[in-house]
Amino acid sequence: MAVTGRTVLLALLGLVFVVLRPQQSSVWLWLALVGVLVALDLLSAPSPKKLALSREPVESVRLGESTTTSLLVRNPTGRTLHALIRDAWQPSAGAGRDRHDARIPGGETRRLTTTLSPTRRGDRRADRVTVRSFGPMGLAARQRSFELPGFVRCLPPFASRKHLPSKLAQLRQIDGRSAVRIRGQGTEFDSLRDYVDGDDVRSIDWRATARRQHPVVRTWQPERDRRIILVLDTSRTSAGRIDDMPRLDSAMDAALLLTAVASRAGDRVDLIAGDRTVRGRVIGKSDRSELLHSMVTTMAPLEAVLLEANWNTLAGAVNSLTRRRSLVVLLTPLEPAALEEGLLPVLPGLTKHHRVVVASVADRSVVQAAAHRDGIAQTYEAAAAERTMQQRARTTSALSRLGATVIDEPADKLPVALVDHYLLLKRRGLL
Repeated sequence: MAVTGRTVLLALLGLVFVVLRPQQSSVWLWLALVGVLVALDLLSAPSPKKLALSREPVESVRLGESTTTSLLVRNPTGRTLHALIRDAWQPSAGAGRDRHDARIPGGETRRLTTTLSPTRRGDRRADRVTVRSFGPMGLAARQRSFELPGFVRCLPPFASRKHLPSKLAQLRQIDGRSAVRIRGQGTEFDSLRDYVDGDDVRSIDWRATARRQHPVVRTWQPERDRRIILVLDTSRTSAGRIDDMPRLDSAMDAALLLTAVASRAGDRVDLIAGDRTVRGRVIGKSDRSELLHSMVTTMAPLEAVLLEANWNTLAGAVNSLTRRRSLVVLLTPLEPAALEEGLLPVLPGLTKHHRVVVASVADRSVVQAAAHRDGIAQTYEAAAAERTMQQRARTTSALSRLGATVIDEPADKLPVALVDHYLLLKRRGLL
């Protein structure tokens, strides 16, 4: 039950009656009258228990954009419902006007729409739906809350997609230069031709030879379409914020741009995300639109956890996909303590079979702090920054000696730098 402002005004109106008849019984008489009116109004209000509520599925939305959620309210009673309905969501869902004045005649249904502008990536969930049903005099209302599950999935914003046209143009230039395929040693079938002296007899195609009545050999070409495996670190080091964005989100942005370019080049892209365990996978998607959709959908609910990464588990997941030489991109913060104890012992096993790239989000504030030494406090900060830079340089050198390529760039430059390295490998025929 809830009372409205009209009830308060009606009670205050009794002051006139008390002044005209200044007795204690006048007060009780007026309050009794107000109580009777409130009770009658409350009994006349349709019961919220009898309402039928349902929620329509909410479409996914990118971070920074808006969508809508629709609530269907059906009044099966014979009386008109005048209600205030609140469709509550968790704060990060960014629900705008979530309170709706509804007047629903008996037997009819109304759709109530709320605008959602999520402020965080992931699944933003609905809270309870509260219905306050008013009586005809508007003095009191019956109130009831309903558990009505619902969620909106907020996808990564993919801010680096603005670079996609220029990178695809570079890719087309590379494809144009390599339009003429060179036959030679490889594993991809190219064509059949007549046998000549000097050909390897193991290349003879015996079925074609039987059909043509003379020896025919198969020719091969080096592989053009390669496999790219993205490993997204969701351990505690990915929770750090740089430029007011978690490192994990910046790594996702770089992964999405590389996926978009590599899939357009015909390369196969797989994703493994995890820390101590594998939290998400995208494996074996060949269609470009389906691949990107699977990537953003899998990445959306991922959050950094307060655990160290188990690189033995992640490396094992990579090796379980393929032993064929592939490009493995490790999207992980370049934190010396975490990598030296976890990744460095595992890295030789990866570089033995694959070309490995370690992509990390650099922090501009560290470089800026190292350059300012005007006061005592800034001098100490500069010393700490210099020490951090030296440790990162030592870790970078150790990774390079083990055969990995390190790309350490700020959040806005990392996606472009990673794709540029991929295109460089394509241009040189190393991928």
